[in-house]
Amino acid sequence: MAGKCVLAPMVRTGELPTRLLALKYGADLVWGPETVDKGIIGAQRVVNSKINCIDFVKPQTGGQYDEKVIFRTCPTVEAGKLIFQLGTASPELAVEAAKIVVGDVAGIDVNSGCPKHFSIHSGMGAALLRNPDRLVNILTSLVTEVGVPNSVPISVKIRLLEPHSDTIDLVQRLCTTGISRVTVHCRTIPMRPREPAIRDVLSEIANVCHKAGIECFANGDVKSRAHAEELIEEHGVDGCMIARAAETNPSVFLPGEKLPWLDVAKEYMRTAVKVDNHFPNIKFCLLQIIPGKTDLYPLISRSKTARQICEILEVPYEPPTPRAEEKVVENVGSKAVQKAKSSSTHRGKKRKERGVGAHSKAVPEQEPQLAAIVT
Repeated sequence: MAGKCVLAPMVRTGELPTRLLALKYGADLVWGPETVDKGIIGAQRVVNSKINCIDFVKPQTGGQYDEKVIFRTCPTVEAGKLIFQLGTASPELAVEAAKIVVGDVAGIDVNSGCPKHFSIHSGMGAALLRNPDRLVNILTSLVTEVGVPNSVPISVKIRLLEPHSDTIDLVQRLCTTGISRVTVHCRTIPMRPREPAIRDVLSEIANVCHKAGIECFANGDVKSRAHAEELIEEHGVDGCMIARAAETNPSVFLPGEKLPWLDVAKEYMRTAVKVDNHFPNIKFCLLQIIPGKTDLYPLISRSKTARQICEILEVPYEPPTPRAEEKVVENVGSKAVQKAKSSSTHRGKKRKERGVGAHSKAVPEQEPQLAAIVT
């Protein structure tokens, strides 16, 4: 049976450059990194035509925009394929947050599988598995107030419960909320990545989902597209998520052998510079791709700018060129649209050299750079 092979949500790794590479190499869908509801609430939608992206940014006191981008998407590449993962413990906040991004994504996914303290102590992530009533309320609210009005599917990602019968009971409840998909991370809450995934109950979970007319995806120790296809056939799921294998080499989505890590590292760097990705994230992601025992690893680790990394990898440094333009900002919360002229002199004072520069929220005429990303 045919099924989907998708990029799993990963904090830090799942930013725009990795997603673009995953799609280039054949991923059917890509999940963004978990974004907490309060993090995106109040964000303003900025059309960043310089890099052909949509940015969601938070305003500073006095109406100036923070250089930090909360969420960035490239609609010319990600349209119809980007799932926004939401961290939440509140139906009201979940709805408020989802309404901000719903027009720019292909789905909203609730994270109820993260076992880390940051999520659990706030009642988010895997803590929701201990509070199924709240999880059901969150999903029902999202479906009713965001999904249905905007024709956007709502989904959820869970972990296994113990005993496994509790997982089946939970999935049966989730299937009554109107969601379109359940993704099962095939580990229990206490389990860590080094422990092998448990797939004994996966087929039964898939059957429960299918009886309700919704999809079931599997996550956990999926190594490649070929491996995903084997699991889809064996367990009857509709798709598989790849996380760690894609973090170290996004070309695992190719139908054949993955590409050499150096080729992937160079392509990642070219992509990251073109979309003005911030330097700390570039460095982090490259250090996942480049093996630790290579000569390149310490060189990248000690680098201070994106230009230095390009020189090390022998990749042309071609960042987006700042210029004067008209900036169009939509205040998503109030739906008020503001237009402000910004001169190149004014923006020059705001920008300091940060390797690839600070995230830009300005909107010059569209550049053709991103065409090279998907060719």
